[in-house]
Amino acid sequence: MPELREVRALVGGRWLGADTTFPAVSPSTGETFAKVALGDTALADAAVRAAADAAAAWAATPPAERAAHLEEVAGLVRARRDELALMLTTDQGKPLHTEAFAEVDELAQYFSMAAHDAERVAGSLPDSVSAARRVMVRRVPLGVVGVVSPWNWPYTMGAELFAPAIAAGNTVVWVPAPTTSACSGVLAELVAESGLPPGVFNFVPGPGPVVGDAVVSHPLVAGVGFVGSVATGATVAARAAGKAQILELGGNGPMVVLADADLDLAAHESLEAAFLCAGQSCTAGERFLVERPVVAAFVERVVELTRAHVRLGDPFDDTTTMGPLNNEPTAEKFDRHVAEAVDHGARLCHGGQRAGGYPTSLFAEPTVLEAVTPDMLIAREETFGPVVPVVAVASAAEALELTNLSPFGLTAAVFTEDLERGLAFAEAARAGWVNVNASTNLWESHLPFGGRSGSSSGRGRVGGRCVLDALSEPKTVVFPAPRGSAPAWPGRLVP
Repeated sequence: MPELREVRALVGGRWLGADTTFPAVSPSTGETFAKVALGDTALADAAVRAAADAAAAWAATPPAERAAHLEEVAGLVRARRDELALMLTTDQGKPLHTEAFAEVDELAQYFSMAAHDAERVAGSLPDSVSAARRVMVRRVPLGVVGVVSPWNWPYTMGAELFAPAIAAGNTVVWVPAPTTSACSGVLAELVAESGLPPGVFNFVPGPGPVVGDAVVSHPLVAGVGFVGSVATGATVAARAAGKAQILELGGNGPMVVLADADLDLAAHESLEAAFLCAGQSCTAGERFLVERPVVAAFVERVVELTRAHVRLGDPFDDTTTMGPLNNEPTAEKFDRHVAEAVDHGARLCHGGQRAGGYPTSLFAEPTVLEAVTPDMLIAREETFGPVVPVVAVASAAEALELTNLSPFGLTAAVFTEDLERGLAFAEAARAGWVNVNASTNLWESHLPFGGRSGSSSGRGRVGGRCVLDALSEPKTVVFPAPRGSAPAWPGRLVP
């Protein structure tokens, strides 16, 4: 058996092991391929203190120098693209050729984007109420930022927070999801190789309730970025009370298909909405609200396309388009939601269970359900699995009502040949992001993304300058006007 890869913590520029490790197990093979340092509260405290020690010097570092470090990371990501993608597929389970390489490419973009944004931070010189004073407002970093990231996009969901945080002049402690700590450790190595000063970037793997909690609640941490579940997000919000927070949480994004929609397009986009990352996406199409006159035709097309194009299998095989679920709790929720729907009258049109014949039990069949009702778990909660639950609606008005009744408010999509109807729906939908004639999973990393205020899908925005602005703050300096520049009396200058 090959030697297990060792994943250590990075604290103050030093790679540290731990007294205890936990195994990294591939969801596609069931094999242990790495041993990961099991961080604890002491290690988390040491990382935060190292970040605090480095904060003042990094905040004083010119933005161009910060940008150069981030561009160096982007270059390292591109240079080691194959290694990063292979480790991602091994650790997370997403197909190598159709998804893993794409995430690595987007990862490089996040670092480059943060580098460019670092050099564009600008202040202002607003007027004072007094001619004898001048005012300068500039953006300054918060200090130490804690980042806790999920396992579905283990590279990009962490980097979308910590890259702009570093660009803004903050120091960072990153706590990755335990089930994808091995691939996250490879990324941490690349960030460290860029030559960032010790303590600017720190990496501590371990259980979220222990290490993540210790970081987000630490008195030296000034800002927190979290991507994950609604329940954990609520805990993070409470534990990080008083700190700047970005919380990107769950979704139950509806894909609305109106009777005048291009059904071929809608069915095609449904595959990406439901089966990208095996449905393990906060932006997934979690319920499909279809006008009754076209339900039968829509379901028929989706089933045909699923049979023809969705290839469940070994994620390293170049013909595979969907790999296993990442972990057993996620798979169990998929089982429970599908079973509850069928027990209450939903019709199973395709799939519906775990697939046999694979090294692990985490391979779930791509699933299509018809006659789903809004009260079923699969329509109310975030399933996080490969399923198209079709809910028949009488009208666009009913689809909008069901959209807005949900406690979630992350993404939505609407399909219609009438652009005016589509825009009207988009404006009225209670969601932070709405796509017209495109999958709920369509997003562009430079655009603001996050949950609608008042929903359970989070607060704040990621994307582009959003994180950099949220994890920095304006600082106002008022000072006397230069002598001779402000008239003391009309027509007279101060001598």
